[in-house]
Amino acid sequence: MLALQRTEAGVLEAKAPLKVVFFGPEGLLGGGKALDEALGGRLRRAVEEAGLKGEAGESLLLALPEGYALLFGTGREGDGRALGGRLAQALLKTGFREAVAEPYGEAYPFVEGLLLGSYRFDRYKGKKEEKDLTLTLSGVEEGVLERARKVAQGVAWARDLVNEPPNALTPRALAEAALGLRAYGVEVEVLDEEAIRALGMGAFLAVAQGSDEPPRFIVLRYRPEGARARLDLVGKGITFDSGGYSLKPTESMATMKGDMAGAAAVLGAFLSAAELGLPVELRGYIAACENLVSGHAYKLGDVLKTLSGKTVEVMNTDAEGRLTLADALAYAEREGAERILELSTLTGAATVALGEEVAALFATEEAFGERVQKAAERAGEKVWPLPLEGSYREKLKSPVADLKNVGDRYGGAIVAALFLAEFVRVPLVHLDIAGPAFARKAHALGPEGGTGFGVRTILELAQAL
Repeated sequence: MLALQRTEAGVLEAKAPLKVVFFGPEGLLGGGKALDEALGGRLRRAVEEAGLKGEAGESLLLALPEGYALLFGTGREGDGRALGGRLAQALLKTGFREAVAEPYGEAYPFVEGLLLGSYRFDRYKGKKEEKDLTLTLSGVEEGVLERARKVAQGVAWARDLVNEPPNALTPRALAEAALGLRAYGVEVEVLDEEAIRALGMGAFLAVAQGSDEPPRFIVLRYRPEGARARLDLVGKGITFDSGGYSLKPTESMATMKGDMAGAAAVLGAFLSAAELGLPVELRGYIAACENLVSGHAYKLGDVLKTLSGKTVEVMNTDAEGRLTLADALAYAEREGAERILELSTLTGAATVALGEEVAALFATEEAFGERVQKAAERAGEKVWPLPLEGSYREKLKSPVADLKNVGDRYGGAIVAALFLAEFVRVPLVHLDIAGPAFARKAHALGPEGGTGFGVRTILELAQAL
């Protein structure tokens, strides 16, 4: 664990057993220059003798007359958020319990990166691999630390939810986790299977019926006094996805505990928004269930009646997320949504198109799409707009129902987005986060596993409304 505190003292004057000194391709930076002068050029000589180039993440631990210095490379681009993450990971491996550093570049992204990069999910491990460390930051305002802590808190919770094993995080367990938001002033309503059926959510129930674990529909309301705007959020909540009768291969199923990453992002954003006291009303909707195989599971060729009244012919039971989301989106509109941001690990096609670090953005209204894209840029989360190509709507035509739930093998991410757009009339932005929601290897802002992607974009968007 990494704890942060602040000081007005510079790196030279601050008292700590370990001092962090940044250096780039052009040499020592910031307070490192003053410390080097006080040491008679010792730091500069150490960099030269070690042959370090100042590349991002390059490091050298150096003994000083009093304590130690960690020389840490920044690279040329100067991504403060990523550098903060890398620094946190390096510091936690040193074994020191205290250190001091000055922020690199703009303070907020750097501080946020420190907190995100220090995340660990070791709940099921018998022994922790790293010691806790307190990092004192020079010249950083307390408000910066507080905001970063509250944002990182929501991201960490979203990551925790994704990283939980599927035998622990069932639909009922996800609902129980959501109920914990009541302690932060968020209204939470959980609908059971009977209530879901009474509403007429036939698509959602069809996906859920293959599992012995009952579904839950989660409704969240954050309503601060004097809210200046409203934003409705929908997150995909499939707590495990086998693919149903359109069974996934083992390697594709291995990460399907993370098929509820959209729901996790929504929950994490509600936690941070409440902690930050954002002056914006948020509504959230999560259709939580498992997609499994049994004698009760839905089948290819089934025709389902959705909450909207439209019927859908099932042509692939592994295209289940769009069915649960269809009912969740229709419910959001019934609740008076003015605009909807929906997040889901929806298609492998989005990952094929954009890779594992970039989410696909689809917007039914250009202006709303641009606002979400700009919010993601400010948050440091990568999204890229893809077209809602109207001619592809033909791929969803069914001979027996209003729609099919899949098209052919081409343009799968676009066709899925077009399917979702059939169930709402208000402006909709669909973020297909199948790539960036789950990291297959450790990265600058965290370890392998859930990334909490989307939490920071939601918060930036809400703040700007």
